[in-house]
Amino acid sequence: MTIDLQTLRTAVGGTAAAFRCMTDYQPAGGPGDKVFPPTYEGGKYATEERIDPATGERQRCVLLDSVQSQANRMELALLEAHRAGTVQLPLLVTRFDQEDLLMLRKFSVTSLEAPHRVADALFRDSLLDGTIFRKSERGRILDTAEVRNATGLFGLCPTALIFGLWDSTGPRGGAGCKFQRAVVSEIVGYDAVAGKKTGSRIDPAQIMLGAGPLYKRKSSGDDVPDWTLDENAGSNKLGKDKKGRPSEANHGNVTPTITEGGFTISRARQTTTLSLAVLRRLRFPLNGDADSDHETDLAARTTLAALGLAAGTLARVDTDLRSRCQLFAEQEPVWELLDRFGESPQEFKLGPADALKLLEEATAEAKGAGLPWEGEIELTPSPDLIKLVQCSQELARTSGEGED
Repeated sequence: MTIDLQTLRTAVGGTAAAFRCMTDYQPAGGPGDKVFPPTYEGGKYATEERIDPATGERQRCVLLDSVQSQANRMELALLEAHRAGTVQLPLLVTRFDQEDLLMLRKFSVTSLEAPHRVADALFRDSLLDGTIFRKSERGRILDTAEVRNATGLFGLCPTALIFGLWDSTGPRGGAGCKFQRAVVSEIVGYDAVAGKKTGSRIDPAQIMLGAGPLYKRKSSGDDVPDWTLDENAGSNKLGKDKKGRPSEANHGNVTPTITEGGFTISRARQTTTLSLAVLRRLRFPLNGDADSDHETDLAARTTLAALGLAAGTLARVDTDLRSRCQLFAEQEPVWELLDRFGESPQEFKLGPADALKLLEEATAEAKGAGLPWEGEIELTPSPDLIKLVQCSQELARTSGEGED
């Protein structure tokens, strides 16, 4: 069956615990092909032992995509659908396209891209109609948002209610509003065996090590590189060790190396859960009332459930996680409804088109109940924020440095 609005509404309004989708994958190169997980501090992979749900045996596993990374992928999938016009979502957008940035790089950031979602510092330090966002009527929604009063946040940034939010950079600091995740997803590789990776580079110009040393050029120009062989025209030798090797300017051969890298796995499994219990804790009073109406709460919770299902469905379309880590599903995704104890879960198929239709229908019902549902809200970076970005871009352009 496909999940329709009545089925979803009944599940949300009843006693069902969660929707769950488990999808098994193989590497796009086929079984036995190597995959490369994300690396963490010190170049380490996240490995651990888990119980394989298929066999019940303890297996060595490696994390292929974390809960945080999966949330970002789901948000980006929703953003692409919004930009394509297949769904209309409330969205904050701050655009860095001012003339001061003309010589550098223009860009925009939305609440589906910012690390702290609607509470991100980029929005906090931007202007809405000439007023600092957090001091505007819409921005002050975050000051009073809580589990018992999520109405304003529902209309401003509903994804914050399913992916989680902590307003730690606002006026209340660590005491700012908190909403736990309702949607949790991760991808794990089972029966993981660590492998090796190699690296080398052959310079087509055959520039030799002894051709240096190279010096950082004192004065740059449009007709010369940033380095020079002339000691008098340069300052320090290139490189952290100040030896000025040609390789510091990406010239010359790179000696072939063998290091630890990549894993072979028996399979990967993506597990996504949408907690209906979390959604039932949210209340949505209207018109400043102290309490909420049951039917209004149900309409809002059903819309959030539809949003979570759409996010989890759309994100499964693209499973190219990173370089040398593209996966391919072994079966069509199936959503299970965990409802009655001791009974097998109901199973539902939900393709991208059906998921977006479900979200559209749920959104229309929520609007009909009087719930807010904003469109795009465009912000302008404050002059101080523009200057900070401009200085950072200029520093990156001239020195090649990243963040501290």
